[in-house]
Amino acid sequence: MILKPGCPALSRNIEDYPEGIIIPIDKPYRWTSADVIRKVKFAAIRHFGKKNLKVGHAGTLDPLATGVLLVCIGKATKLAEELQSHDKEYIAGITFGATTPSYDLEKEIDRFFPYEHITAESVSEALPAFIGEQDQIAPLFSAKSVDGVRAYELARKLHKEGKTLDEAAQELIRTARINITGLELLKFDEASDDCGLRNRDKGAGEVVPQSTSSDASSRINVTDNSALGLPRAIIRMACSKGTYVRAFARDLGEALGSGAHLDSLQRSRSGIFKVEDAMSIEDVIMIFHHPGRGA
Repeated sequence: MILKPGCPALSRNIEDYPEGIIIPIDKPYRWTSADVIRKVKFAAIRHFGKKNLKVGHAGTLDPLATGVLLVCIGKATKLAEELQSHDKEYIAGITFGATTPSYDLEKEIDRFFPYEHITAESVSEALPAFIGEQDQIAPLFSAKSVDGVRAYELARKLHKEGKTLDEAAQELIRTARINITGLELLKFDEASDDCGLRNRDKGAGEVVPQSTSSDASSRINVTDNSALGLPRAIIRMACSKGTYVRAFARDLGEALGSGAHLDSLQRSRSGIFKVEDAMSIEDVIMIFHHPGRGA
């Protein structure tokens, strides 16, 4: 069964769903994927009255990303690997002229670069070179496993020691074969000296992070570089599983003779599941709190 907005109340008996339940959730901003699983699992266990209920997800989303996170319950957890293998689509906000160690807003800017030469035309001209199969080095601030240790744990240690993370990533993380099947520039904001990015008009493809609830992880730091007025692009990307959009932002900045980092990210599609058809956490919890049949 696939839960959708407006679906009827669920039965209290998990056996009524022999193939399990798949819930496309629009992951909230600053929630980890594990935060979502804990919230849903707690509600599902109470609803079905089954303590050993299996709940998992099909493909991690970074804390500062929003969009489609597929949560699987019961027998549907066996489909997680297959669901994760499907292609994805993202809407990425990329700021040029500066880099961060995490390639997104979780860390402060560490270097500035020339950006005056970057235009909408130059970004559009650079995108075709990224289409197709290629090797990609994942960010060191990621959940990749390095000799049994999460890469982000090594990254935090190296960052405190003041070491260069790009070089460390090349040494520690194996390249992964990915496939980018589509790239489209949706919007470009030129550099601005008199106003920050936050004050610019919202245009096509703009993704505004959802408001942060009390359940958001307090461990997740978010920097605000909008007042710098650096040039910024909104890009739609279609790609294979395992593709790091933060790494793409890094590589695009380098291709344009500058630096870049991700300032927003939405997974707009995962396989056949689109973000406009996904449910909010609040809606999912309400369904599990509903008495349902057989109560």
